[in-house]
Amino acid sequence: MSKLSIVIPVYFNQDSLPALYQDLKDKVFPKAPDYEIIFVDDGSEDNSYQVILDLAQKDSKIKAVKLSRNFGSHAAILAGLSESTGDCVAIKAADMQEPSELIIDMYECWKSGNNVVLAVREKREDSRVSRFFANLYYGIIRKIAIPSMPKSGFDMFLIDRRVIQVLELMDEKNTSIMGQVLWCGFKRGIVYYTRSKRITGKSRWTLGKKIKLVLDTVLGFSYFPVRFISIMGILFFLFSIGYLKLIVLLRIFVGFPVEGWSALMVVLLFSSGIIMLTLGVLGEYIWRTLDASRNRPVFIIEEKTHKKGE
Repeated sequence: MSKLSIVIPVYFNQDSLPALYQDLKDKVFPKAPDYEIIFVDDGSEDNSYQVILDLAQKDSKIKAVKLSRNFGSHAAILAGLSESTGDCVAIKAADMQEPSELIIDMYECWKSGNNVVLAVREKREDSRVSRFFANLYYGIIRKIAIPSMPKSGFDMFLIDRRVIQVLELMDEKNTSIMGQVLWCGFKRGIVYYTRSKRITGKSRWTLGKKIKLVLDTVLGFSYFPVRFISIMGILFFLFSIGYLKLIVLLRIFVGFPVEGWSALMVVLLFSSGIIMLTLGVLGEYIWRTLDASRNRPVFIIEEKTHKKGE
């Protein structure tokens, strides 16, 4: 009999957790013969962990994990994976924007032989601004980093034990768990759904976190930034050679006075901007190399309600 683990990262979700558990109880538990739920509190400063503990008192199949601080949702997912004991693990957000019955759909797709099952958004009931930037992000990622990324992206997925073992071996920081899952390969299945509007609480997915995700994904899964620097250097060199030839020819055959203070300042400012951009990109790579070399853990578990492997 296959065991299903459900990992739910939690960050300021005290209001939605009881309703989420009841939704899982009504739509998932009756169809999953053997299961466990792992709630990972990612440094919430509200009452989320106490709510999880209260739920764990009612259901022995709930595991509560509390991280020492906010490490980010991707680190919280990895923490949940490290504590899971199921043959496959489904990842679900705590905001209830994805229907819980998708877990069963992914579970059935996994049983048909897929190592990875993605829940891809066919439609989304978010604002136009959110949809625009989400589509822009996934378009960029598909173009320069991960071609296998679904056009509308995914947040919810299911992976089996083989994939989890690969993710644990990777031990990467400043990365995207979704990118890692796609990078692993393996046989993949897809189920589609409509993403609902957020009903309770407010999103903690700030602009700063979104920008970091873009940088982590591009720098972690693409050589585009380094190749971009090389191409810009070549183009700027060719431009400077051509401009030099033009000035010399105009001076010799036309008698053109070589003044051009404004043009010189434009070229100087443009070249300085390119240099600063180059240094910034290289600095991002150097900082990530330094961060990886320090061997700091991706997450720290402060407290949990179970022993390892139980």
